[in-house]
Amino acid sequence: MPDSHHAQRRLLSDLFRDYGGPPFAVRLWNGWQWVSLPGERPVFTVVVETPSALTSLMAEPNEIALGEAFIQKDIDVEGDIFSVFSVAEYLVNRPRGLLQRAREFFARVAVNTGRWMNSGLQHSKARDRASISYHYDQPVEFFRPWLGSTLAYSCAYFRSAHDSLDLAQCQKLELICQKLRLQPLERFLDIGCGWGSLILHAAGRHAVHAHGITLSRIQEEVAQDRIEQAELGHRCQVELRDYRDCGPLIGSFDKIASIGMFEHVGLRNLPDYFRMVRGLLRPSGVFLNHGIARSPSSPIREDSFIDRYVFPDGRLVTLAEATTTAEAAGFEVRDVENLREHYELTLRKWVEGLRRNQETLRNHVSETTYRIWLLYMAGSAAAFHRGDIAVYQILLSRTNQGQSQLPLTREDWYVESSQDQRITV
Repeated sequence: MPDSHHAQRRLLSDLFRDYGGPPFAVRLWNGWQWVSLPGERPVFTVVVETPSALTSLMAEPNEIALGEAFIQKDIDVEGDIFSVFSVAEYLVNRPRGLLQRAREFFARVAVNTGRWMNSGLQHSKARDRASISYHYDQPVEFFRPWLGSTLAYSCAYFRSAHDSLDLAQCQKLELICQKLRLQPLERFLDIGCGWGSLILHAAGRHAVHAHGITLSRIQEEVAQDRIEQAELGHRCQVELRDYRDCGPLIGSFDKIASIGMFEHVGLRNLPDYFRMVRGLLRPSGVFLNHGIARSPSSPIREDSFIDRYVFPDGRLVTLAEATTTAEAAGFEVRDVENLREHYELTLRKWVEGLRRNQETLRNHVSETTYRIWLLYMAGSAAAFHRGDIAVYQILLSRTNQGQSQLPLTREDWYVESSQDQRITV
């Protein structure tokens, strides 16, 4: 056994020779432990439960293999789960041999062929419905404990890093309404309305006629229940509808928002997306697009853990691609705000909630599903921290013969909300 430990120590030391991240430990199934920086306290410990998991960790690992080892509990993490992604990035980005690259290529072909056979072409209506259902159609009882009372599943807005999640989400909802400058009796559309948080807030606090659309049947049912409980049925409605099927609503809305839905559109469909939204607006109408974009310097991973297990067909565009396409569709860009640090804070609170409520959550989803969400949330927080991705609020105007009918400054966005903190959800 000592000879075996000596060999394992040498292999791990060789594997992580060029690693420059925070100190960590590796503990094997038999209790033996290796530390990356002797004398330093490890920030986290990678717990390897089986010999095969150690092999996958050391023999040209990739993102899929590492993720699957975690969700199958062959590998676990103790301590700071956010820092473990420094090790994952180091391992995944190490030079790979030709055989490994060939295996990954054929794996991508197999996955994409299976999706096409089951649900159709990428970003077809049927396949998009299937992708949305795959991600969102979990029991709402799974989401409530860690999303909080707002049930807002998108980046919150923190005036202070010490704000509670509920407060930060309410501040986000109000900021959106302020940026749109919602007025009583205006017609407002929320594309991808989730469980109805924004339409409830907009109708309850700003007295607009709010209309939400979603592709998730469970979200539509929950949103409808919340509308009835809030007694806002006279000003608030939700329906199952694809944004591409909104032709009958052309020219119906004064203001439109899309919060966290944009990531599902895909680069190929961006022109149609922005043209459709512009058509839905009345002249001088305003559209706020809130979505994640990748850094131009961040490589596109053709087969990632998130694509395989979390967001099938999800592909992030860059900010430049989004704004250029919006302008080509006839929009004028009025404002762009990067909320990258806000999303890292949001995700850290979600991970805290997932861990704190894990026993309750396992009553509603499987252990594997729970671990997928935990890994996805923690990994996303790390990606926002690195700057690989960011979330942007882009305010777009459908000008009317050059007239935007917007104020000269942004001062009104913050004055009213800072004076009155009574937020309705």
